[in-house]
Amino acid sequence: MTGRQKTVLAVLLGAQFIVSADFSILNVAIPVIGKDLGFALADFQWIATAFALTSASFTLVFGNVADRLGRRRMLLTGMGLLVAASLLGGLAGSPAVLLTARVVQGLATGIVIPAAMSLLTTSFPEGPLRDRALGLNGALLSAGFTIGAVLGGVLTGVVSWRWAFLINVPVGVAVLVLVPMVVAESRAERGGRPDVPGAVTVSLGLAALIYGISTLGAKGWGNAPGLAAMAVGVVLLAVFVAVEMRVEQPLAPLRFLSRPTVSWGNLGGLATFTMETAAIFLMTLYLQETLGYSALAAGLVFALTGVTALLGGVAAPRLIARFGSRNVLPAGLLVQGLSTAALFFVGHGHGSVALVIAATSIGGFGHMVAVVSYMVTATSGLADDEQGLATGLTSMTQQVGITAGIPVLSAIANSRIHALKTHEAAADAVLGGVTLAVLIDAALTVTGALLVFALLRRARPRTEHRPA
Repeated sequence: MTGRQKTVLAVLLGAQFIVSADFSILNVAIPVIGKDLGFALADFQWIATAFALTSASFTLVFGNVADRLGRRRMLLTGMGLLVAASLLGGLAGSPAVLLTARVVQGLATGIVIPAAMSLLTTSFPEGPLRDRALGLNGALLSAGFTIGAVLGGVLTGVVSWRWAFLINVPVGVAVLVLVPMVVAESRAERGGRPDVPGAVTVSLGLAALIYGISTLGAKGWGNAPGLAAMAVGVVLLAVFVAVEMRVEQPLAPLRFLSRPTVSWGNLGGLATFTMETAAIFLMTLYLQETLGYSALAAGLVFALTGVTALLGGVAAPRLIARFGSRNVLPAGLLVQGLSTAALFFVGHGHGSVALVIAATSIGGFGHMVAVVSYMVTATSGLADDEQGLATGLTSMTQQVGITAGIPVLSAIANSRIHALKTHEAAADAVLGGVTLAVLIDAALTVTGALLVFALLRRARPRTEHRPA
């Protein structure tokens, strides 16, 4: 890399580090925030879901907007919103204000990630150099997620959960100052009218679908409003597909979505994010509700996971160069799934913490290898003017996975917990619910690994990405 490329990479990685840390900082603090502001126990998950719902719903749209209006401009807009929302969250005195801050933070993330990712992919030519940049990006995303969990525990336990929001303010301001100095503006040469009907239907469709999943996860699979929201979401997404087949400048051209690298790469990304986020959430619940750990102690348990995930992000480009992304992506998923399966054997003894540390650390390595592989797979073989759409799609996959995993697996765990509470102690019931959900998590991850391997292998003659 040239000196300028290194500087651009550092600034863009810093911006994405902030938004990845932002999600996990709050995850560890959720029980404390909920109790302090008067959230009902069943509504705790909305502190995370409100953030991811808006991010997932708008990343595809904002990836397209960044292509048209300027990627640097949208990155700065998103960072400005993040600073404002973080200040609002840090000063929140009620559930309504806090959830409003989380919604705006999610919107800011939906702007920042595709803009930063498309600036990253257009700044480096396809091949080993871009793979290295994406590997470092994946490593920093994971480091941000894990450091956020540790930092969230430290801030919540030592100072106040409010600093989990306020810490974003000075860091965000620094990014706002640095980006115009080192990152050049970039946009795609696109004519024609923007696809407003497509933007409306896909955003509302995703929002309705994710809201429905989250509601069913919190209130049970027979909840009528949750089922209705899911039905509306499915209908709107079907309308979106119909719109894309007719408009002159579609938001997501079907020819683009039909590319095996794009479709199967994002399927792998969906599997790895959905299941890994849920596994970490379940272990956080286990540590605090079954073993009685504080938020600080629970956060520190995942410190080694951050180190191994960082190593996974660094190792991934080399593995891809040697074995090809079609092999590395499912292999990373398989390691993640088998490591999650080991968590089924946790118990009441504090010796189980060693198992949690070992399993999540190995799983974190596999998870990050899979993350980098899916980003490389889903953005390779594309022109620069398609990178905003591609990175918007990978960002949407990430946020949908983060959003869907926690409520779905939480619903499974909660159903089992409620069934066991009638004749077992609360700690035993939580353990039973968590281990059942972990087993299902592992089974789905392994199934996803096998499916992605088979689909990418079938498409190999046209799609294999093997850096020179």
